[in-house]
Amino acid sequence: MQLDPTEMTPVINRLKRAQGQLAAVTRMLEEGKDCKDVVTQLAAVSKALDRAGFAVIASGLEQCIVREDTSLDKKELEKLFLTLA
Repeated sequence: MQLDPTEMTPVINRLKRAQGQLAAVTRMLEEGKDCKDVVTQLAAVSKALDRAGFAVIASGLEQCIVREDTSLDKKELEKLFLTLA
């Protein structure tokens, strides 16, 4: 499955932001920051990763439907989607 690079640019940007957020969580833990703040930041990282994953799966589904890509069948795409749910 070849994903459209223009569709992946926002996904890559989101992943880079998540990477920065995760680094902030590590720093917060090392500095002994408040538990509530750490958990809030972790939730933000988790949500960013989920959204990026869903965007990749959505692009893959669209590609398979529009371009009739047979490299992944419906069952495999469903399994991938459910791993994020």
